[in-house]
Amino acid sequence: MTGLHPAVQAPPSAPEILDRCRELVRPALAEAVGRLHPWVAEMAAYSFGWCEVGGAPAAAPGGKGVRQALAVLGARMAGADGRAGVPAAVAVELVHAFSLLHDDIMDGDATRRRRPAVWKAYGTGPAVLAGDALFALAVETLAAGPGGPGAVRILSTALADLVRGQADDLLFATRPFDGPERVTPEEYRAMAEHKTGALLGCAAALGAALGGAPAPVVTALDRAGRHLGVAFQLVDDVLGIWGDPAVTGKPAGGDLRKRKKTFPVLAALGSPAGRRLPALLDRPGRTEEAAALIERAGGRAAALAEARWHTAAARSLLAEVPSPAVEETLRLLDFLVARDL
Repeated sequence: MTGLHPAVQAPPSAPEILDRCRELVRPALAEAVGRLHPWVAEMAAYSFGWCEVGGAPAAAPGGKGVRQALAVLGARMAGADGRAGVPAAVAVELVHAFSLLHDDIMDGDATRRRRPAVWKAYGTGPAVLAGDALFALAVETLAAGPGGPGAVRILSTALADLVRGQADDLLFATRPFDGPERVTPEEYRAMAEHKTGALLGCAAALGAALGGAPAPVVTALDRAGRHLGVAFQLVDDVLGIWGDPAVTGKPAGGDLRKRKKTFPVLAALGSPAGRRLPALLDRPGRTEEAAALIERAGGRAAALAEARWHTAAARSLLAEVPSPAVEETLRLLDFLVARDL
């Protein structure tokens, strides 16, 4: 080497992007949680993996930080420093944590990220209280920041959609697998966009808005995030049936044992080969047979094809944003949709 030419630095990988964004956001997130009642703050810290029950420090697995990363990248795609998106990142991470606390209670899920869920560790009432506190703290964080009312409006729209999606998801459980009252793939797409996509779109849009982006860019990022959310949910559906428990932290076929109406199941039910599926799903001991039938009926292939379509739609919207930071966002998008498949 002559030393005449500087080394070309490789672009950051998606895990590196997530790590950098978490490091940027963590101090502000910890400061916000520290404003809560001490007991509620402990439950919040436990949910983030920062402590054990009782408050002893811990380094338990936390989430990937996807939403906070999208908020930081949204600010950068607006041409601002990523720090402009930190209030948005804190708000969406608090809302995401609030939704997980309540989801685990509604779904009866006893574990979260290989630890007892907050409601199992502290009790149902305290977990509901902690979720409510996180929601209120998210709104306060944005209301006190530079975006003010406009930022709160973006968040409130996403929250309304999130609640709508969660309501539909709960109602799906009461509907049959076949017949005129069955859940359709179209209804499932709408549910996934609301339940998962709304907050992802909100994260990118909020970051961009706080970074000073014009309205068309904010709208494009919201729509891109919603498509990403649907793709993300579809991949989750595939992993919920065929994922490796050592990687996912969940038992193989867990969604089938819960009789969840995920997209692979709905797609298979629409195929002639899936006619036997309702009878299998009504038998808890036939999970492996049901998974094999769903695959033969095209359910897995249909879910992955749908995920690819929504990924392409998100990429197309992001391509319209004139910013170098789009490349990092695309790298993150591909990583999230291709995980463990």
